[in-house]
Amino acid sequence: MNNLKISKERVQETASFIKKQIGHSPAIGILTGTGLGESLQSIKISFSCEYKDIPNFPVSTVKSHPGRLLIGSFQEHNIMAMQGRFHLYEGYSPLEVTFPIRVMQALGVKILILTNAAGGLNPAFSPGDIMVIIDHINLTGHNPLAGPNDDSWGVRFPDMTAPYDYKLAESAVNAGKEEGILLQKGVYAGLMGPSLETPAEVRFLKTIGADAVGFSTVQEVIAGVHAGMKILGLSVITNIHNPDNPSPSAINEIIDTAGKATPKIEAIMRKVIDKIDE
Repeated sequence: MNNLKISKERVQETASFIKKQIGHSPAIGILTGTGLGESLQSIKISFSCEYKDIPNFPVSTVKSHPGRLLIGSFQEHNIMAMQGRFHLYEGYSPLEVTFPIRVMQALGVKILILTNAAGGLNPAFSPGDIMVIIDHINLTGHNPLAGPNDDSWGVRFPDMTAPYDYKLAESAVNAGKEEGILLQKGVYAGLMGPSLETPAEVRFLKTIGADAVGFSTVQEVIAGVHAGMKILGLSVITNIHNPDNPSPSAINEIIDTAGKATPKIEAIMRKVIDKIDE
């Protein structure tokens, strides 16, 4: 039995488990990144559980990812939210990293909102800024669609000319204006990690047009596009890379900066979701 068939059977089993607990289909999925799990305080929770208690679900091994599934309502919309994600650098395969996206697909999620913590490459950015992702560069060397394709999940060659939904991005920018939060726009470069970037790598990333860099998001977005979801990506810029004057990046400082941005992330998501017409 191939890995795709095994994964699909597990997805159906997991989706059935969640559906029995909630009794309704969530329309919006939210996936939070490093230090950003607390950006979901406005959700009226009807069901929650640890990842370890969900059949077939991977378990987050990163301390800044709580590893908790929340189901409830957010601005009167049914929501499935994940506090913490999975990464290739943890040893998970692309199919495992994107397993939650396939579960969301099986449950009927049509809109996907992803957040992450990212290093800034654009000199116009500052730590604590929020960047709306307008495009990405996949430098992980992996793709969750490699191998056999299941047509019930999506087409063999999904179009990636607009992986991030323009209307959702503009809605986020407008939400920021209403809240007095300046949102940047930019291209996110996804690396495998977990080692941070060398000065030469930073120069390379800036040369190819990246504005921010991180170790997540691109796998989930590819799977989400394959699943026909509309996607909004938000990066919290936790530090700025200067290859001409490099300084060490302390993970605790990165997590702290991301954590301080959670009220802004939540305010933006709240307004974006409020304007979504299911």
